[in-house]
Amino acid sequence: MILMSGPCVIESEKNLFQIAKSLESYHNDSRFDFYFKASFDKANRTSLESYRGPGLEEGLRLLQKVKDDFGYKIVTDVHESAQITSVAEVVDILQIPAFLCRQTDLLVAAAKTDKIVNIKKGQFINPTDMQYSVLKVLKTRGCDEVSYENAKKHNILLTERGSTFGYGNLVVDMRALVIMRDVAPVIFDATHSVQMPGMGGGKTSGDSSMVPYLSKAAAAVGVDGFFFETHFDPSIALSDGPNMITLEKLKSLSETLLQINDIK
Repeated sequence: MILMSGPCVIESEKNLFQIAKSLESYHNDSRFDFYFKASFDKANRTSLESYRGPGLEEGLRLLQKVKDDFGYKIVTDVHESAQITSVAEVVDILQIPAFLCRQTDLLVAAAKTDKIVNIKKGQFINPTDMQYSVLKVLKTRGCDEVSYENAKKHNILLTERGSTFGYGNLVVDMRALVIMRDVAPVIFDATHSVQMPGMGGGKTSGDSSMVPYLSKAAAAVGVDGFFFETHFDPSIALSDGPNMITLEKLKSLSETLLQINDIK
């Protein structure tokens, strides 16, 4: 089972390494293909005053230090084509944010590296249409046919993170997992799927109590892995705290997901 986990954003070196240390058991557990996740920049925050992160240079320095100290594989977001060369020197997965999932230049630039490309489905996108984003990466890598097998061969992932439902809410249509898994391996982003965009008075809110339910449902449907943002204290997290789960809850939930996966 692929497992991507870590804080939403790099808050400080101290917090980053405290969380990284707490995730060491997943790296050492052969049942998981573990990737440590943290963003150097949150470029789509609701408010101009919201914390974005330490920026590209300092963020990559800290992610490289996590990689060196713990041996973790790393996943982080890229927002502009110009960032990709620098980011690809450090990370193992280049993640395309949901709002940018159709940005051709960004997808092509990521595809020109030898890194895994994880495309997060836009909250506004029909899951069937994600095949075209996958095809942009595939064609850049010399393949003209969209399929699960080809996407896996060429290191492409799709991530489901909910769909816009009216204002200030997301819903997860479990059919999207099946639809997208026809064209690429699928990761279920359980914590972003419980976001309530813009409902926190100039920032995003969320309902983390729903994370276990949606995760278990996704595992029952069938996915290739999970994405969880986690923190030792989500109440003080500088981004996405309301939809994060604690490190303790991640431990018990991940075991349950493995059990569901084994049943299938």
